[in-house]
Amino acid sequence: MRLKRMAAIMAAGMLCAPQAQAQIEIQWWHSMGGQLGESLNELANKFNAEQKDYRIVTSYKGSYPESMTAAIAAFRAGQAPHLLQVFEVGTATMMAAKGAVKPVYQLMKEQGEPFDPKAYLPTVTGYYSDPQGNMLSLPFNSSTALFYIDRNKFKQAGLKPEPPRTWKELIAAAEKMKAAGQTCVYTTGWPSWVHVENFSAWHNLPIGTKQNGMAGLDTQFTINSPAHVKHVEMLADMAKRGLFTYAGRTNQADSRFASGECAMATISAGALGNIIKTGKTDWQISVLPYHDDVKGAPQNSVIGGASLWVMSGRKPEEYKGVAKFMSFLSRPEVQMDWHMKTGYVPITLAAFELTKKSGFYDKNPGRDMAVRQLTNKAPTENSKGLRFGNFVQGRTVIEEELEAAFAGRKTAKAALDDAVKRGNEILRQFEAANK
Repeated sequence: MRLKRMAAIMAAGMLCAPQAQAQIEIQWWHSMGGQLGESLNELANKFNAEQKDYRIVTSYKGSYPESMTAAIAAFRAGQAPHLLQVFEVGTATMMAAKGAVKPVYQLMKEQGEPFDPKAYLPTVTGYYSDPQGNMLSLPFNSSTALFYIDRNKFKQAGLKPEPPRTWKELIAAAEKMKAAGQTCVYTTGWPSWVHVENFSAWHNLPIGTKQNGMAGLDTQFTINSPAHVKHVEMLADMAKRGLFTYAGRTNQADSRFASGECAMATISAGALGNIIKTGKTDWQISVLPYHDDVKGAPQNSVIGGASLWVMSGRKPEEYKGVAKFMSFLSRPEVQMDWHMKTGYVPITLAAFELTKKSGFYDKNPGRDMAVRQLTNKAPTENSKGLRFGNFVQGRTVIEEELEAAFAGRKTAKAALDDAVKRGNEILRQFEAANK
């Protein structure tokens, strides 16, 4: 009898005791594979280990365009993730997707999380902010295009192992390496991003009207200017002479440089992690080459990479976890570790200063090159970034025309004239759909 009574008391006590709160899952869809995917998962695991209320669940969804397409379909089905990694050319499309996204500045204010846009690098925040300066998405893997050389290849050709500063100097070095038997002298990743978008900013040239699309949807491309035509003519001539090896439209050039195949490359700052891991080059990083006959060059480069967008339609308690995770990602020590492992830019000024104080740049010369290039001069209307609607398709058009010029199927002027014409048609379609 006494045992029955004790059991009843214990059962009652268990009913009255507070129930352990279930961990809230935050779904994060991304497009990072390989070494970068491993580093991304490390971030999620670190946040999950630091607290017990929320759990970040990462899901690789393929390339950036594939993940965007999947997220749109999921949103329409009411199953969108909490967080979506979107590359920079998708910014205007995401901004226009009203009702599908929750702006980051609004999320952080609602959840009471400390958030100051001025804490982030200006060249980064400008890309992801509205005209009033409100940040719409959180910069994540921010990069810029940099110039890499393999010092071993320079030595083998009897050259000083120093990065050329100008395109004239690069061509002179390329000619000597070619004569010495080097098969792949120079290559590039992301042709539109490097040779149109960053080329324009680095030389303080507009890519389009209306402040490169940031001041209105009624923008038009201007990438067929004499300076743009001259640059593409130069690349086409280099390709014809075997001084430029075309690698593809995305990051195919990364592996060709990392493997030791190519002597010089203009590729992303974010390629460095894999180059170090591969360990087959005596690499050195420098700023992008420039044309010294263009007044004001070099100016500053623009970012690439991606930001994190918060999808709408989730519960308040879930958004609280998303906001805490964004605060975690912005912490100086977290950003410093991410920057050191991947080569991506530390998105906050505090993280950059912390990395400097740690002595990392003293021990690893050139690893601050991306920040130095992005902040080389105060951004102008031509160099603060770009925001063109449906630029995923627009960039494809530009790359198709660049390929035609590089292969000798079109003159540089004809290719860029056609890129402008076709690109403007895409802009008009976007403008009509988002009035």
